Amino acid sequence: MSSIIVKLFSVIFVLMIFPKWSESVNVYSLETRYIEVPIDHFSATATSKTFNLRYLINSKNYVKGGPIFIYTGGEREITIAAQNTGFLFEISPIFNALIIFVEHRYYGTSLPFGNASFTITENLRYLTTTQVLADFAFLIQELKKNFFPNFSQADTKTEPIIAFGGYYAGMLAAWLRMKYPYSVRAALTSSAPLFYFPGLTSCEGYYQKVTQIFERYGQEKCVKTIKLGWDIIENLAKSKIGMDYISSTWKLCSKLKTAEDVQILIDWLSNIFIELSMANYPYPSEYYNPVPAFPVMVFCDKLNTAYFNDTKGFIQSFANALQIYTNYTGRITCNNIYSKEEDLNEVAWKYQTCTELIMPKCSTAQDMFITNNWVYEQFALDCYKKFGVKPKPNFVFLAYGVNKLKYYTNMLFSSSTIDPASWGVVDLNKADKTDKSLVTYQIMDAPHLMEFRGTNPSDNDYILQARKFYISILKKWLK
Repeated sequence: MSSIIVKLFSVIFVLMIFPKWSESVNVYSLETRYIEVPIDHFSATATSKTFNLRYLINSKNYVKGGPIFIYTGGEREITIAAQNTGFLFEISPIFNALIIFVEHRYYGTSLPFGNASFTITENLRYLTTTQVLADFAFLIQELKKNFFPNFSQADTKTEPIIAFGGYYAGMLAAWLRMKYPYSVRAALTSSAPLFYFPGLTSCEGYYQKVTQIFERYGQEKCVKTIKLGWDIIENLAKSKIGMDYISSTWKLCSKLKTAEDVQILIDWLSNIFIELSMANYPYPSEYYNPVPAFPVMVFCDKLNTAYFNDTKGFIQSFANALQIYTNYTGRITCNNIYSKEEDLNEVAWKYQTCTELIMPKCSTAQDMFITNNWVYEQFALDCYKKFGVKPKPNFVFLAYGVNKLKYYTNMLFSSSTIDPASWGVVDLNKADKTDKSLVTYQIMDAPHLMEFRGTNPSDNDYILQARKFYISILKKWLK
């Protein structure tokens, strides 16, 4: 292990110039660095291989002795997290903090086997949360050596390092605090569904939350039209003429040819509704795709005001409304419904949700999606066919004791009433008797991780209050 060194690259990575509507720092300048970490942290063989794990660092407001704020990367490349976490950059002057965004192995450029990371199923076996957390702990150990001159492994104190994360990244931040409590002093998480596992949370809530957002911002009429649309799409797609019409009207890059293609189209459409609900910010954004302010409202307005009296008119009306998500910039020539299948980050995420992160989603008559039960046996069979793996639904219970939080300290679990990702967040009432340093905080009227984003004139009082509360908690942890 001692032979593994930190590789520093003096490449300045300018992450993002915020759109004109933002009042955040205009440019987040981060230096891209890499650290050489073991592919298998738990192997003691002399032939153990390593790979370069990417992380981003901003020391603009850092003062020697100040804390380190480390954002644990999740299921997307780390630059996206940095682009959408302006809150850390805004509070770093308050705390004289160093900011680190560390990438999750198998995402972005942090590929253990380079281009072969996904070509051989065997190479995916190191994509586990335990290996990921060990990556983070390994990096933190090196950061301590570099930024805390008096650091000693023999010392019993915990350096002022706070882990942050949202959704899956929030789960990792919490698990990092649970698994390596000496690495980070505390964890501040948002919409981290630590309870979204079989036996702790029911499967229908996620899609119901998406539906509630569409009802609130798009009216009940929009939800009924979407619900009606599934039968229309399926019936029209039973013939080649119908599939050709949908393909041309919706400007698909590849024509629908089989029933499997139609299912992929339905999944693609369902995913658009989910992403619209997650990115329903009161200002234009690019969290998934470029969209206008309140994209759910804009989409539903187009659909609610459309006139159609037959099946083809319905398909055309849907196509027009979808463009606020699929082609808001006007630069897209066709829609690739297979993009998720081709995205390596998506492949990595599907693998994880087939092995350790078993978070069931089902739809019922109470939501706007096609009714679909979640059956473990079928789910397990699909995972085996795709990756040759068997799901481990009880893994997180054994590894992290997520429902036994009384054994842990210094964690904040926040959630939002209108964020689908908040389904399955920590409920301290279900988590056994807890320590007072464990806190839950609910934000009213906040889209997905909005309080983590940079300050904006459209921020409501709930968002502003949440950020103030976070700062107060951080001061307490760092005192």
